[in-house]
Amino acid sequence: MADTIYDVVIIGGGPAGYTAAIRAGQYGLKVALIEEGEKLGGTCLHWGCIPTKSLLFNAEVLDHMKHAKEYGIEGVGELKVNWPAVLKRKNDIVTKHTKGLDFLMRKNKVTVVKGRGSLTGPAKDGIHTVEVVTAGDKKTAQQLKTKNVALATGSDARMLPGLKPDSTIMTNIEVLSMTEVPKSMIVIGAGAVGVEFGSIFKTFGSDITILEYLPKMVPNEDDEIGKELARLYRKRGIETNVGARVDKVEKTKTGAKVTYTNAEGKQVVKDAEKVLVAVGRSPRTENVGIEKTKIKVERGFVHVNEWMQTEEPGIYAIGDIVAGLPQLAHVGAMCGIVAMSKIAGKPARPVRRDRIPACTYCEPQIGSVGLTEAMAKEKGYTVKVGKFPFSANSKASIVDSHDGFVKVVSDAKYGEILGVHIIGPSATELIAEAVTAIELEATIDEMMFIVHAHPTLAEAMLDGFGSVENMAINV
Repeated sequence: MADTIYDVVIIGGGPAGYTAAIRAGQYGLKVALIEEGEKLGGTCLHWGCIPTKSLLFNAEVLDHMKHAKEYGIEGVGELKVNWPAVLKRKNDIVTKHTKGLDFLMRKNKVTVVKGRGSLTGPAKDGIHTVEVVTAGDKKTAQQLKTKNVALATGSDARMLPGLKPDSTIMTNIEVLSMTEVPKSMIVIGAGAVGVEFGSIFKTFGSDITILEYLPKMVPNEDDEIGKELARLYRKRGIETNVGARVDKVEKTKTGAKVTYTNAEGKQVVKDAEKVLVAVGRSPRTENVGIEKTKIKVERGFVHVNEWMQTEEPGIYAIGDIVAGLPQLAHVGAMCGIVAMSKIAGKPARPVRRDRIPACTYCEPQIGSVGLTEAMAKEKGYTVKVGKFPFSANSKASIVDSHDGFVKVVSDAKYGEILGVHIIGPSATELIAEAVTAIELEATIDEMMFIVHAHPTLAEAMLDGFGSVENMAINV
């Protein structure tokens, strides 16, 4: 291996890294993928996207079963959550896809190297050297030679100052290792992670309180989405507090208590069995050798150009460590595809921030892409907005999920679609149509004549586009 010169060495085996490795292999590049952990997949596969969505599906099934009699299904009996069985199913799904990644590495002739990879400085005669140190008592080191390097080291959950995660005060990692469903939980942070876990454990029977420092739920979403989610969460019995500043988190004999100042300036103390801290993620860029290069770093995030190239020739950065891009698995994956296309000299399109879908898998689901109404106005657009409620969609009635709406933000002058924001059934699937429409620069007039099958939830998209011109059919 020491004499091998790779076309690209990728540091980090999460969605950005393994996707990049697969695409590099498909292009016929000689590629090595360095992973410090025991398994490929990163946070997304083991502690994030996949396990949480598994639990959300369990919760969805349970919600439907609670209404079995309404659907004409008798004999269901008393419903009870078997938490160990829930976790087993989650673990089985993770294991299946972990094995799938191992197969894909072999299929695409990717050399997987176990250990911690780090940069050693600029290239010499066009060749970079990456050092790999193995973990354990008997540490060993080796050096890989490569023409290009891609940093895909991922991110870690942020913790509140002065706190360390454990079995009571948790991040997304510890919450997946609980031995039973808690009676009560305080969730600090109303972004995607916070509202998803709040949704899961409310369905499983926990008393949920959500605290958000900013003035609305899901702060990155359109204002109307945040208001609708808060309304529907209150309807579900989830307590939501926005404009809430957490002052202190302390352990108690029965769990923990959180002291916070609410939006009215009053200090409140709340007790719960568990506390989940969901206040964002920190880029994992320390001890990677970045300081030995020209790479520009800001608050731990790496600056890149449109092709994911850093200031250091031959070194790329992809995934959660990239400045200016959302920390989402599908973003990291596409960044990896773009970088490998550039290295291989193949056609590619840059990743555009305004064309990235954001999905939150709570109940109800949220899917969005493009500009919010407020952002569009800030950018100087004269906006034209349409909104169509799922209550008027026949398939939503059939699947007994008729809360929420489709909101379309467009440019009044040319009819350009600037943003689409969905809260309701299958929002995370429906948003793909809007992403495609924006990517292909479709107009409202064009989307109003796209045939949608009936009865489908997708028809809500047709009516959403039509509503911009006050011409939705079903309202």
